[in-house]
Amino acid sequence: MSTTTGKAARAAEVKGGPGTSPSPGALPHDRRGRPGRQGRKASMGVQNAAGWLFSTPFLVLFTVFMAFPILATLLMSFTDFGLRNVTRPLDANFIGFENYVNLFGDEKFLKSLFNTAYFVVIGVPLTIALGLVVAVLLNNGIDRARTFFRVGFYAPVVTTIVAVAVVWRFVLDPSDGLVAGLFSEVGLTAPDFLGSEALAMPSMIVMAVWRNVGTVMVLFIAGLQAIPTEVREAAKLDGAGVWQEFRGITVPLLQPTVLYATVITTIGYLNVFEEPFVMTQGGPSDSTLTVSLNMYREGFNFFHMGYASAMAYVLFVVIMGITVLQLRLLKDNTK
Repeated sequence: MSTTTGKAARAAEVKGGPGTSPSPGALPHDRRGRPGRQGRKASMGVQNAAGWLFSTPFLVLFTVFMAFPILATLLMSFTDFGLRNVTRPLDANFIGFENYVNLFGDEKFLKSLFNTAYFVVIGVPLTIALGLVVAVLLNNGIDRARTFFRVGFYAPVVTTIVAVAVVWRFVLDPSDGLVAGLFSEVGLTAPDFLGSEALAMPSMIVMAVWRNVGTVMVLFIAGLQAIPTEVREAAKLDGAGVWQEFRGITVPLLQPTVLYATVITTIGYLNVFEEPFVMTQGGPSDSTLTVSLNMYREGFNFFHMGYASAMAYVLFVVIMGITVLQLRLLKDNTK
């Protein structure tokens, strides 16, 4: 009985020896028992196929709703595409760079470009500076109800921009608004903030800063909490005061956060649309007309869609250029 069992075992060893082929479905292994080159290739192929399979829904949605419209808009910017071409898009006439040339001779577009630059140049530094101050105070200066203040400053960010703009339009109303009531309490007449060419854009900048400071605050709080406590303690032992610690330690170590916050805030402000659309409709006298609002008017009010597409790509190039410039300038200072 034992002799028969030993023969069967030896036969099984010989059958499964090095010279035999693996069973169907088994992956080839090396001498250490790990998958060989062919096995690794087969495993990677299965993983790649699974990855593409799970990515397919996103790729389809991205192609249909993002890539195709972007390409179509680019082609449209070289045509005189208008309302008549909505049902017959192939009948649009190719006019080359005529739309782009006309843009820089259009006083309304140049005015909107200036207004957008004004909004960015004033709004971005104010948002970054105020967000940094609030973050430092909430991170170091306030011990009680810290969570309450953080939620309070961040609440405008998650509130619908249209609702925020409507509320601010009521607050700044010269007859029945909250600010008008405060002015009347001291015997003064409130100015028409949104009806004045000199005050309309600053009023919108104040609202935009108030709404977006919460986002910057969260970024800076995360950056402040990443600063090692040993560095602060060493500075205090060396006799550094609050201002010296802030200027010599906090600001230099927050420069990567400043870079990120500045870039995303600038991109958002260059695309400003909802604030003037809801609060002033671009008035008075186009003093709050931005590039995005002008683009909307040309495309959906006047149906100059080829012209509006060219405007969109000019704004795209401006955003790309400013972003690259910011990354280079600010990144050099973070090294």
